[in-house]
Parts: sequence; structure tokens; C-alpha cells
Amino acid sequence: MLITTSQTIGPFSHEAWDWAVQASAAATLETSARTITVQGAVYDGDGVAVSDAMIEAWLPNGASAEAAQALPGFRRVPSDEQGRFSLRISLPLTGHGEPACYITVFARGLVKHQFSAVFLDDDSALAQSAILNQVPAARRATLIARRQDDASYHWDIRMQGADETVFFDYV
Repeated sequence: MLITTSQTIGPFSHEAWDWAVQASAAATLETSARTITVQGAVYDGDGVAVSDAMIEAWLPNGASAEAAQALPGFRRVPSDEQGRFSLRISLPLTGHGEPACYITVFARGLVKHQFSAVFLDDDSALAQSAILNQVPAARRATLIARRQDDASYHWDIRMQGADETVFFDYV
């Protein structure tokens, strides 16, 4: 049997990646595009907040607008004690049916990280999204962030259960 790195006892992400989180928190986002905030929480299969998750976001459409950033189009944020996270992202395009960002989740109990995507509920092209149309209609809502009164978007990540977030396999 071949042992892989995903079979180790980690991740101990809050301790191991603290340097990256601190650098990210201190950095000012420089972008030529409109920005939004996507916030939510990570929950396990019992509905309990996951306080040690690490959320990474990749914004392929935002990278060119963030040329001044050290890692354009990339974010890494931890969840807090209540499982909450917040991502400020660039949106150079609107109404295109593509994800606002692609997500990778690292957390306790995960042998291997999980991949997902966030779409915005006010994107006029959601019905034409090639990615969303591959997901059963009943599960699409788990990928859609809802606009809030303060103009932010709310999106929770549910690792298991009836409302489990759709996770993708990339091969």
C-alpha cells in the first residue's frame, strides 16, 4: 500500500498557517475591480461549527484586476471559534454565470481537502452556468451565496448531512 500525504494526522492548519493568515490580514487589497464580501460559517455533519477550518479561495477572473497583489486572485482565511469566515473578493465581471470564486476547504476530520465553488444569487446568467447545470437542481442552492441587506453575501459550508455543500472532484 502506498502512503500519501493526505494520510497524515493533520492538518493543524491554524498553527501551521498562522504566518500566512497574519500576513494576509495585514495586507490591503489593491484591485481595479468592484469588491464584495462573502461571509458564512463552516459546519460539520452534526451542525456544529468547525472552528479550525482553513478556507482558500481562487478568483481566476479577479487575478488580472489584482496585479499589484503578492498572490493575485488568491485568499486564505481561517474559521473562527464559531466557524465563521469572511472573504473579500474582486469581481471584474458580472452576469457571466461563472463562480465568484473557487473554494478549497481544509479542516479537522478531512483526510483530503474538499473543492467547491461560490456563485452569487444576483448573477443574471446563473441559469446558463455550465458548472451549475452539472449539479442536480435540488443541490444547486448549496453553491449560491445570498445577497444581504449590507451588500455582502452569505454562504455557509456544510461538510455533511442533508444540506451538504456540493463538493467537486477534479481529475
